[in-house]
Amino acid sequence: MLDSKKKAQYLTRKFVNLLMVDGKKEKAEKIFLESLNYIYKKEKKEGMATFFQALENSKPLVEVRSVRRGGANYQVPVPLQEKRSLSLGMKWLIDAARKKGGSASLNLCITLLEASKNQGDCVKKRESIHMVALKNRSFTHFRWF
Repeated sequence: MLDSKKKAQYLTRKFVNLLMVDGKKEKAEKIFLESLNYIYKKEKKEGMATFFQALENSKPLVEVRSVRRGGANYQVPVPLQEKRSLSLGMKWLIDAARKKGGSASLNLCITLLEASKNQGDCVKKRESIHMVALKNRSFTHFRWF
């Protein structure tokens, strides 16, 4: 896809854009950078490495889509493309951080640390979707796309 430096730039820009509310990009960038600084202060780890690990742990590999066949709706597991997978992982990380109360940058820091250790809400969401896909794998023959 892209070399590692360009991919890192793309992912951070995309994450900041998803974090942004009401067009306040500077504020979103500040929240993101403060959370990376909190990670460095708490764990003595590189913030970007933790961010990429959290993103890798929270992105799903499959999703389920509803397909109507013969009057019944089936949940059909569909493998995800890399771009969609990363996008869902980012959205889940941001949603998990927003659910917590208090400082946005501190919440994002905590969420990223949890996800980098394979814990937290976004990793649970990924696991639950994978379980649903596993239970409905017998319906993959309904997939035509």
